[in-house]
Amino acid sequence: MHAEDRHQAILRRLRERGSLRVTDFAEELRVSAVTVRRDVEALAERGLVARVHGGALLPETASTPSSPPPAAPGPGLVLGLVVPAADYYYPEVIKGAREAAAARGIRLVLGISQYRPDEERAQVRQLLGHGIDGLLITPCSPVGDQDWLAALGVPFALVERRSGDDVPGAERVVTDHAYGARLAVRHLAGSGRERIGLLLRADSPHSALVREGYLDGLTSLDLPAPESLRFTITAPETDPLRRDVQLDDFVRAVEDGLLDAVLVHNDHDAIVLLPRLRARGLSVPGDLAIVAYDDEVAALADIPLTAVAPPKRAVGVAAVDLLALRIGDPARARHHLSILPELKVRSSSG
Repeated sequence: MHAEDRHQAILRRLRERGSLRVTDFAEELRVSAVTVRRDVEALAERGLVARVHGGALLPETASTPSSPPPAAPGPGLVLGLVVPAADYYYPEVIKGAREAAAARGIRLVLGISQYRPDEERAQVRQLLGHGIDGLLITPCSPVGDQDWLAALGVPFALVERRSGDDVPGAERVVTDHAYGARLAVRHLAGSGRERIGLLLRADSPHSALVREGYLDGLTSLDLPAPESLRFTITAPETDPLRRDVQLDDFVRAVEDGLLDAVLVHNDHDAIVLLPRLRARGLSVPGDLAIVAYDDEVAALADIPLTAVAPPKRAVGVAAVDLLALRIGDPARARHHLSILPELKVRSSSG
């Protein structure tokens, strides 16, 4: 067992029982008493434990060892984080969570569900087996199938998911995607565009909110919002031929003059559009102004694209802070935090 694992085991035992004896814990871990004593000394130097003769206490309990230890809102906690992927959108969320955890002295353990509900539950079970104190999770299971989270026995918070309103005990930290879409519509209208379309991925969990904000934005500006301006890519990436047909339908609508601007969710599809438009003799932003949503790769397009940038790192930071506060004060009122995205304007695209 590595030193960091032993340190976390010591802190967990102290939170559970309030104290430990070096000799007993050494036998339990199957290491020498000298090793555990050194671990306790190292933790004491960091202010995480208080040394007493033959053992250790949490610092707050050193003067009154008979009283129950208070919950620790930071140092010594172990939090699990389960997200669907680590290659798109979520790397910055993970980075923010890791930074916040390090600042609080919290250990963060990561699981990747790969958008599979069975794998999601397997990852959570594994984290619970590691003795986590709380769980941060971006569920990929259906909205009506998340009550299992309330039965885990540890505090939890949803990350970038709003489906926890009816799940007992659920808290959440999310991006206000509807606000982001309204930002995009106002920007496009402010540049003189009046026929603003929408191109969405059907498989994105954020698409409904982006659509809601898009429609609200048009309504607030008294701009038309006919169905003919709204396009949805329903074909999965594993069916490239059907995706090509759906993207070509959109390009033909631009050729026919149905729209002069578009909000595209997400960046990848916005970039894929650029050569298709050029192949039909259409220019960006001349014939079509584009705002991408997600800002993962929009700046890397050959025509750098204006994009709505969700506050991914801030979501990760806030999620860790929210859960740590909940663990430290179980009676604290439940919170649903919504963080605003920003518009990254790149003049060449609209």
